[in-house]
Amino acid sequence: MTQSPCPISRLYLDFDSFFASAEQHFNPALRGRAVGVVPLDSPNTGCIAISREAKALGVKSMASIRDARQRVPDMIFVVARHDVYVRLHNRIIEVINTVVPVAHVRSIDEVVCHLLPSEAREGRILADRIKAALATAFSPSLTCSIGMAPTELLAKIGAEAHKPDGFAHIAIDDLPARLETLDLNDIPGVSTGMQARLAEAGVTDFAGLWTLAPKQARAIWRSVEGERFWNELHGRHAERLATQKRMFGHSRILPSDWRTPDKVAICARQLSMSAGRRLRRADFRATKLTLGFKGGDYRSRTHKRKAGLRWDWEGKFLAARDDHTFLNTLADGLATAKSELTFAPRSVGVMLHGLVRDADMSGDLFLNDAAPEKANLDRWEAVSDLMDQLRQQHGPEAISLGVQDDVPGGYLGAKIAFGRIPDHADFGKNQVADEDTHFCSV
Repeated sequence: MTQSPCPISRLYLDFDSFFASAEQHFNPALRGRAVGVVPLDSPNTGCIAISREAKALGVKSMASIRDARQRVPDMIFVVARHDVYVRLHNRIIEVINTVVPVAHVRSIDEVVCHLLPSEAREGRILADRIKAALATAFSPSLTCSIGMAPTELLAKIGAEAHKPDGFAHIAIDDLPARLETLDLNDIPGVSTGMQARLAEAGVTDFAGLWTLAPKQARAIWRSVEGERFWNELHGRHAERLATQKRMFGHSRILPSDWRTPDKVAICARQLSMSAGRRLRRADFRATKLTLGFKGGDYRSRTHKRKAGLRWDWEGKFLAARDDHTFLNTLADGLATAKSELTFAPRSVGVMLHGLVRDADMSGDLFLNDAAPEKANLDRWEAVSDLMDQLRQQHGPEAISLGVQDDVPGGYLGAKIAFGRIPDHADFGKNQVADEDTHFCSV
């Protein structure tokens, strides 16, 4: 079903180079400088964000420190401080809400506002009011790009196409001419894989995408999501379905001196326990654990050096929520990796999935209450719950099941990821002060 095109009713706000801009906001000495934010203090790492000044000098978004310095010798590198960025994000939401209510937080640096007709008529005036409020509350370094359009997708396209510090107003009468110069890979929702599917269907540019019929889009996407995309692109609202939680997991890129089996196991254990804590806070149980390793060189949408190596292992168990079960399963995976893995892993990931909500569990669904296995499981669950309580009272480092080793890069289980913003419970009690810039030592 398609609807009639809508008037302007969505505002999409996307911060410019958020991590790097945040560092410039907190440290005035970094303003106007080429800055790269890296995940850990290592010469072999790459940027997870770069400032607009670095972009203007030709540094690529995910450049390694070495490549960035070849282009900009005096570029400054700082280590990411995720707790600082989350606190800043929370303050930003408060400021935006003083101008227009935030309807959805899409990521650490992206929000959506639903506009009343009177707000939509303000257009650029409303956008300027938001930007002025942010500049007053923070600093001119923390800029954003804003798009207004009939749908969230069109507003997001407008914001992304007018970075940095830009504004776009896209009305239905502007389409498709307003977007005809867009490359397909610049459109949210068109991944590299989807671009290949579109090419197979003879769609290689925006004009071809625009002229698709809704059912054609559904067939290319191989789901109703294609028809939703078509509606949003043509200015018709398509409500997002509520997403179901499918997994709790973490991954970590390993420094070169942390790629030995013993240190990989240390990191994997910490990742598993962090995922377990999040799972319990959300009142879930898991029935599967996946251990994964990646090797070779890194790949990204903008950089492709060579195909990476990958190895995955999955363990299954009765629905559980305790660290003892997860760590025993992980140990089986690590033992298998020791005999099968043929490369030094560049990264390790642990994922708990096959989720079941505590509320959906019946007492005898998996084990008879009198079974010894059930009693043992209950004991370990009680241990995990007690440790969680102690961590909540005294900080995440207060107690651990086994040795708690420091893993390079910190923020284990508390890193910002696409679509996930860590909460206060994910961070340690000794959080970093806003003004304490962590300069890279290499």
